[in-house]
Amino acid sequence: MQKLSIKQLIIITLCLLVLVVGCMTIHQRRHFNKNVKIDNVSVGGLTAKQALKKLQDNPQSPKIYVNNELVFTDKQSVAKFSSADEQKIKNALHSQYTFFPSSKAKNIAIKPQNVNQDEVSKIDQAVSQKVTELNNGRKAPVDAYAVYENGRVQVKPAVGGTQYSLDGLHNKVENEIAGGTIYLRPVYKAPLSANSKTVQNEKAKLEELSKRSVTYQVQNKKYQLNCGEIITRATYQNGKYHFNTGAANSKIDEINNTQATLGKSFEFKTHDGSVIKTTDAGSYGWKISKKQAGKTLTNALVANKQTVNAKNDIYGKGYNQQGTGYNTTSNNGIGDTYAEVSLADQHAWFYKDGKCVLSTDIVSGTNDKGNETPKGVWYIMYQQTPSILRGLNDDGSKYASKVQYWSPFTDSGCGFHDASWRHDWSKQAYLAKGGGSHGCINMHPDVAGQAFHDLQKNEPVIIY
Repeated sequence: MQKLSIKQLIIITLCLLVLVVGCMTIHQRRHFNKNVKIDNVSVGGLTAKQALKKLQDNPQSPKIYVNNELVFTDKQSVAKFSSADEQKIKNALHSQYTFFPSSKAKNIAIKPQNVNQDEVSKIDQAVSQKVTELNNGRKAPVDAYAVYENGRVQVKPAVGGTQYSLDGLHNKVENEIAGGTIYLRPVYKAPLSANSKTVQNEKAKLEELSKRSVTYQVQNKKYQLNCGEIITRATYQNGKYHFNTGAANSKIDEINNTQATLGKSFEFKTHDGSVIKTTDAGSYGWKISKKQAGKTLTNALVANKQTVNAKNDIYGKGYNQQGTGYNTTSNNGIGDTYAEVSLADQHAWFYKDGKCVLSTDIVSGTNDKGNETPKGVWYIMYQQTPSILRGLNDDGSKYASKVQYWSPFTDSGCGFHDASWRHDWSKQAYLAKGGGSHGCINMHPDVAGQAFHDLQKNEPVIIY
C-alpha cells in the first residue's frame, strides 16, 4: 500500500475538520444550547418545532409574587402557545446561537399570541392592591414644579419619597406570563425632575405670562395692571394655569372705594335744588367682585388681551344680582332718569332724561316701626300689570289686594302701586295709626298708570 505524503495528510485532516465544523454549525443553528429555557421550560437540544411542541404540552399556571409575597395564583394557564408562535421560537433560537456549544443557563421570555387578557387584568388588580397596601404610611415623592411668586419664576426641586411605583410591572407580567412564576420588585416612585421637559415647559409658560399686562376699564376710567399687580402666585400644570389673585384685591378695593356705588350714600340734588346725602341702606348700585375680577384679569393675561372691561365682574344687591347703574356716571351715578320720593312732603317726582314728566302726591308707609317706607336709593326690580299684593296686616291677618299697576323696589315688598281702596289722600294720612300703607308708595288711580309707564326696570328710586 502506497504511503500518503504529509501534504496529502494535511489536506485530508483539513477536509475532516471542515466537515466536523460544518456539521457542528448546522447542529448549532438548528438546536437550542444545552441549558436554555423558554418561559421556564427547558428546550436544550431541541429544534424550534420540538421546542414549540414542548411549550404547547407544558402550559404554566401563574404564580405572581410582589416582594416575594404571593399575590395571585390560578390553576389555569394565562398564556398558551400555538402554531402562530412558531416564528417567535425561531427568533429565540437565532438569538441564543453560539458557534461552539454553550452550557450557559439562559431563560428566554416569549409572549404567546394567545393570552387571556381577563386574567391579566385580575393580576394587575392584585398587584396594584398589594402595592397600595405596601405604600400605606410611606412618604409620597413630590415632583419638581415651576412657580410664579414674588414677581418672579422659579423651579422648586423634586423631593424623593418611599412609595412604590406600578411603573413597568404590567409590562413584566405581559412579557413573562407564559413562564408561570413571576417575581415583581417594584421600585420607588421617581418624582419629576427640575430638568425634565415638563417642568421646563411650565417655567417657559410662566415666564412668558409674567411679562404681560392688561388695561382694566371700569366705566370711563382705565387702569394699567401688570402681572405682579394681579397674580400673587401661579403654576402651570397639565396644560392649565392655577392662580392666586390676592395681589389684585387691593387694586379692586381701591377701584370700588373710588367708583363703585353699592352700599354707599349718594349726594343728590332734589327737585327744589337742595343737595342731600341719602342713607346707604338702599339696593341700587354696583360693586366689583374681587373673585370674578381675578378670573377676568388672569384670563386676559393668558389670552394676551390688551384690554378688558369690568362690566362682567360687577354684582348687586336684591333682585338684580348683576348690579345696577354701572353704565351710568352722571348725577353721581344716579343718572337723569329716576323717581324721587319725599316722605316729609308725601310727594313723588318722576324724571326722564333730566326732565320731570310727572309730579304727584302719594301716601307712604305708616310712620311706625314695621310699616315705614325705607329710605335710601333703590331700583325698580320689575313691573307687573295687573297684580295681587299679599301680606300680613298689623293684627296678623292676611290680605290680598288687587292692583292694576305694580312696580316693586325692595325685596321686602315695597313698591309703587295704585290704591283704589284708599279715601284719605292727605299729606297727614301716613302719620295716623293705620292711615299709611305697609311701606309701599300708594298712588291715586288717576295717575298710577302714567307713573307705571314712566318707570322702567332697574331705574333708581331715591327715597328721603
